Amino acid sequence: MVVTSQVLRSLPRVKVLAPCMLPCQHQLSTTSPRRFYRSSSVLRSYILTPPQVNSILKANEYSFKIPEFDGKNVSAVAGFESNQLPANAPIEDRRSAATCLQTRGMLLGVFDGHAGCACAQALSERLFYYIAVSLLPHDTLCELEAAVESGRALSPILQWHKHPNDYFSREAQTLYFNSLRTYWQELIDLTNPGEVPDTREALMNAFKRLDNDISLEAQVGDPNAFLHYWVLRVAFSGATACVAHIDGPDLYLANTGDARAVLGVQEEDGSFTAHTLSNDHSAQNESEVARIRGEHPPSEKKTVIRQDRLLGLLMPFRAFGDVKFKWSIDLQKRVLESGPDQLHENEHTKFIPPNYHTPPYLTAEPEITYHRLRPQDRFLVIGSDGLWETLHRQEVVRVVGEYLTGVHQRQPLKVGGYRVTLGQMQGLLEERKARTSSAFEDQNSSTHLMRHAVGNNEFGTVDHERLSKMLSLPEELARMYRDDITIIIAQFNPHVIGAQRQGDQS
Repeated sequence: MVVTSQVLRSLPRVKVLAPCMLPCQHQLSTTSPRRFYRSSSVLRSYILTPPQVNSILKANEYSFKIPEFDGKNVSAVAGFESNQLPANAPIEDRRSAATCLQTRGMLLGVFDGHAGCACAQALSERLFYYIAVSLLPHDTLCELEAAVESGRALSPILQWHKHPNDYFSREAQTLYFNSLRTYWQELIDLTNPGEVPDTREALMNAFKRLDNDISLEAQVGDPNAFLHYWVLRVAFSGATACVAHIDGPDLYLANTGDARAVLGVQEEDGSFTAHTLSNDHSAQNESEVARIRGEHPPSEKKTVIRQDRLLGLLMPFRAFGDVKFKWSIDLQKRVLESGPDQLHENEHTKFIPPNYHTPPYLTAEPEITYHRLRPQDRFLVIGSDGLWETLHRQEVVRVVGEYLTGVHQRQPLKVGGYRVTLGQMQGLLEERKARTSSAFEDQNSSTHLMRHAVGNNEFGTVDHERLSKMLSLPEELARMYRDDITIIIAQFNPHVIGAQRQGDQS
């Protein structure tokens, strides 16, 4: 069946415009998209059955429930659910979730890669360790170092909650550990006995230090040819990061880039409203534009941001990796000259951004938001920009809120200005009735939200035909119509939060 223009909406934004940067091989054609769709007749997809659609949507779903003690749930977080839907092949998004074992709290993060998946993969494995170490008091850091020195087994720092598809690159674990150990050794020297870290400062230091280590490892290289190539791939690709640290009623959100976090707040009438916890670091953020222009000479005012992109190329204005926007030209050339042959065959690595005069142009420094949870704060949604490009934050919160509570707000049926026949209107009303009266087919809230993100039609309902066509697009075309989507939804225990708030006040 021909995919019509109504089913396939406008093209999403490619994050990096540079020659030869395809996913994970760093190659992306800058040829006009028109060569891919001269006419609608070349775009064909097939109607998938509901079980086939469900199989695709549920392939990467994951859920974790916080265990209860003596029949009571003592955690502010009841549990979380997550899912991923690829558009790139392979997917460039990553996700992570872990419980801090040496301190308190839970970490949840979404990492959105560009120019390949290497940097996002490294963040998904490493950033939580840097945060956990940054949160350790001085005495615990000393115990950690003493255990390594004496060859004793280390007490685990994190309990990971991972889907089987969320893998670790075993070849790089020794390199990663050595860099992490150097970091905690420096923290020992910089802190005092009895000192307990500030969470905001710990998040800031962890983000900046990991990005610095990614850069340093690429400059130093490795005797192992595979690792040498890997650290360069990580550094020359890039990734945004949106990480939540939840400890009791204290929620900290650290964001670098254009992923987004939104709280679902339940009002007295039972409806849900969105409370945004993060700001996109992009051209749509006036303060970000002012920051970048203020960091460079007035002579670069017209070139540092062009066509809403950093140096006319990069959409997020903050990111890990992306050393082509951070290193001097001389340093880039020296590293590449001593690098493996694979890099010399990659045109992207040789490419210098235009008007590149006063680097660095890019930072991984996060913007950190603190929110004290309230009983009416029912859930947190963290999503890569592939989600927010398709659904408004208020719609996201409504869909999740109605799913979790089973209560559907009977709002006026909107048709978005479209002319509809009485038959179409009847069909929409019957669909609404079926949705409110039947059991949900999704057992995972992130899967349910993803179904809406991909299958939403102009009337605000899930259109199975549209959903089927979007999911059946071949790999080489899927990225032209949507981005990778990664979603994490954490659900809160309102009675626990209320009790913790009262305890803190007494």
